[in-house]
Amino acid sequence: MLLFTPGPTPVPQSVRDAMSQETLHHRTPEFEAVFKHSRELLFELLGMNEVVMLASTGTGAMEAAVTNLCNKKLLSINSGKFGERFGKIAKAYDISNVEIKNPWDTPASVDEVVQAVKSDADIDAIAIQVCESAGGLRHYVEEIASAVKKINKEIMIIADGITAVGVEPIDITNIDCLIAGSQKALMLPPGLAVLGLSDAAVLKIADGKGYYFNLASEIKKQRKNTTAYTAATTLIIGLESMLTCIKKDGGLDKLYHDTSLRAAANTKALEAIGLKIYPVRAAKAMTTIYDKNAEDIRKILKEDFQINIAGGQDHLKGEIFRINQMGLIDVYEAAWVVNCIELALDKLGRREYNATASRIFNIEFFELNKVEE
Repeated sequence: MLLFTPGPTPVPQSVRDAMSQETLHHRTPEFEAVFKHSRELLFELLGMNEVVMLASTGTGAMEAAVTNLCNKKLLSINSGKFGERFGKIAKAYDISNVEIKNPWDTPASVDEVVQAVKSDADIDAIAIQVCESAGGLRHYVEEIASAVKKINKEIMIIADGITAVGVEPIDITNIDCLIAGSQKALMLPPGLAVLGLSDAAVLKIADGKGYYFNLASEIKKQRKNTTAYTAATTLIIGLESMLTCIKKDGGLDKLYHDTSLRAAANTKALEAIGLKIYPVRAAKAMTTIYDKNAEDIRKILKEDFQINIAGGQDHLKGEIFRINQMGLIDVYEAAWVVNCIELALDKLGRREYNATASRIFNIEFFELNKVEE
């Protein structure tokens, strides 16, 4: 079965091999060496002043960011399931929260965020997705962060990059917390979360808040190459292996380049066979299609062609399907997916198969690659 869901993504064999080795105790010099190297690689990946690893899913990192960086009022940007989650976290901790809510295909504008900040002096943190994976949209995070910092540089910008880190370059100039998750572009099993922090964020955390998700205690320990509590040893071993693999395979620039080409070719191929891209501003992490036969197409792909892609959630259940573009994906596999979607449309009586999708995908991918070279 080809796994083309936007998380979890396939784990390369070399990384699975690394994680299958003899288990290391988390309080040993051997593991501390692995932890130290993993931290160094994460600094390169995120470009932030501090990094913290948590034995948690990405939601745990979202919770840690909100509870440690918001003292007065949170402004949460809700254009989907995960933007909505930031607001729910604030509510769970009785943190005052205001929300900018848009349809799941629509990114927040700079103007509406600026207006919200100017009208409420209590806002001291903003939480937003880089890529809102519920609908596959890309928020104007960098532009919003820049505009907000010009108004009040003390406002913390929390950016959920769980489906963006490792996909594309992110300008972290005005970002105070950038969140990543292991099961996305980092190509690991679920269970490890990462936070990149600015110097201003570290200063604001001070003594930290909470117990398990107290970032101050984690920073203190992780600077000594250990963790406050039991580390996710196997996943961190895998992380070191995966980030090392990326460096050896041409580095982050090549990873971003290949992902961008694949996403662009995928979009052109699916539009060529009459399908509609869902978000107004699409993220590179996934291709999201709005279609009345979304569930039928997913079913045909899984049963007839052994391809697993994701559907929609909540009101978009049965309305969209999402194809992963994150990670180290072979070009021939990506071409096979769009080809099979065209075959599915033929099976549904929508259009006669004539290999348009695979032809356009290959033309776009290799022509774009030739131009950039």
